[in-house]
Amino acid sequence: MLIYAPDAELASRLDRLMWTWPATGFVPHCSTGDAVAPETPVLISGDDETADVPILLNLSADCPPHFASFERLLEVVGAEEAEREPARARFRLYKSRGYAVASHDLARDSG
Repeated sequence: MLIYAPDAELASRLDRLMWTWPATGFVPHCSTGDAVAPETPVLISGDDETADVPILLNLSADCPPHFASFERLLEVVGAEEAEREPARARFRLYKSRGYAVASHDLARDSG
């Protein structure tokens, strides 16, 4: 999986969290430019680098410039309206290009 996090602060925070939380659940990860990237299951990138992985997790408010080169794209949409409107625009873009889009409302599904 490639995690697209163009905000350097977010990428750094994510990197730290993946090393420490939960304490017994370390997720092997590194940046796409790291020497061990080809053997690492989770990669973090802030630019339009692609990787030989099937899944892209978008943590940007914008559409990733290279999303079409992945088999699957995951988006996380927060509950705040400021996060929801950019997500709606990305959703419309994906739909207009003919991609099958599935939504999962975790807040609704958990209750």
